[in-house]
Amino acid sequence: MDLYERLIKREAKLGVIGLGYVGLPIALAFAKKLSVIGFDINEKRVEMMKNHIDPSDELESSDFANSDISFTANLEDLKDAEFFIVAVPTPIDDHNKPDLRPLIGSSTTVGKVLKKGDYVVYESTVYPGCTEEDCIPILEEQSGLKFKSDFKVGYSPERINPGDKEHTITKILKVVSGCDQESLDIISKVYEIIVEPGVHKASSIKVAEAAKIIENTQRDVNIALMNELSIIFNRLGINTYEVLEAAGTKWNFLKFFPGMVGGHCIGVDPYYLTYKAEELGYHARIINSGRYVNDSMGNYVAKQTVKKILAQGKNVAGAKVLVMGATFKENVSDIRNSKVADVVKELRSYMVDVEVSDPYADSDELMEEYGFGLIPELQSYYDAIIVAVNHDEYVKMNSSDFKKLMRDDKGILVDVKGIYRHTIKDMLYWSL
Repeated sequence: MDLYERLIKREAKLGVIGLGYVGLPIALAFAKKLSVIGFDINEKRVEMMKNHIDPSDELESSDFANSDISFTANLEDLKDAEFFIVAVPTPIDDHNKPDLRPLIGSSTTVGKVLKKGDYVVYESTVYPGCTEEDCIPILEEQSGLKFKSDFKVGYSPERINPGDKEHTITKILKVVSGCDQESLDIISKVYEIIVEPGVHKASSIKVAEAAKIIENTQRDVNIALMNELSIIFNRLGINTYEVLEAAGTKWNFLKFFPGMVGGHCIGVDPYYLTYKAEELGYHARIINSGRYVNDSMGNYVAKQTVKKILAQGKNVAGAKVLVMGATFKENVSDIRNSKVADVVKELRSYMVDVEVSDPYADSDELMEEYGFGLIPELQSYYDAIIVAVNHDEYVKMNSSDFKKLMRDDKGILVDVKGIYRHTIKDMLYWSL
């Protein structure tokens, strides 16, 4: 009886290491079909999950129901698992270089409990070659076992999109890979237990790693083009969204839009690819240029706001500006790599008095991560309002709502996402 059959019969357990935005949904999906061990080093988070609370605030309490899962921060408990899925974050450091510490730490953890015949599948986004060059040697060193002959390894990139209730783990076609044909077959069958559309079998681990990283790199480069166009169109005095609306009438026009690119994927993954390219002696010009443009958009929005305040005959120093939205995207609580922080920092460099609101973000988390918190309630003294994130609550607002928040009739509305371009007529309006 192979490992797949024993998992199905619950004679073997599946372990998920890292229970964040990616790991927890995966663990719970498998726990509806298999016996699962959910492991995380954060004991506070583990206790919350034991009480059916998602620390990431993505899942409902009902999502924990009818799940054969035990949550733990105890390494000893992981020894009962035979099929491991590693779903830890892969961030970048202050110099935009890959920070592999979570991945190395989790590989060390798994290596300590790895047994002969076990499988390890990585889901964390990495540069091509990372699984085989960085992770597998750690598994061998910690376990004393030999790769392929004693244990198998695969890679199946995560495609979970925070806040997206439609494209969930069970609804998205899964790319899978293995270190040999046997592992590819077993890993594919295991994921097919929960993934309704099935799997795409990549020819190698490196191919699967590369496929994942270019998904977000492609989006990043295309958004960078839209951002650069928005800078040009601003100087021409035309609205970017109106241009895109017109161009979008052609059947093969790709509908990307300008914006501030943050979060843990699009704003991070391209740096993993450019890092590997540099290591191989190639400077990735297009990818790096796209990153430069997108990373500068927060400062650009802030500077344009300052110019509008000056154009209204007001002093910038001491001007009151409300920034609406602090998360990296709409309708989520995730503040990782939020470019709104760049807007706030740049405005403050001009001595602007900045206040921030957000119906989803946690004020304490923002203070710890970026050095600013959220105001308890909106006031009526703002010289400018920047709607940085298109949360549902903000989309419903109209011209009258914004005018009530302004200090006087010289108020400015900066609409980063172009939400109100057809409705704001009686105040100074600007968007990307």
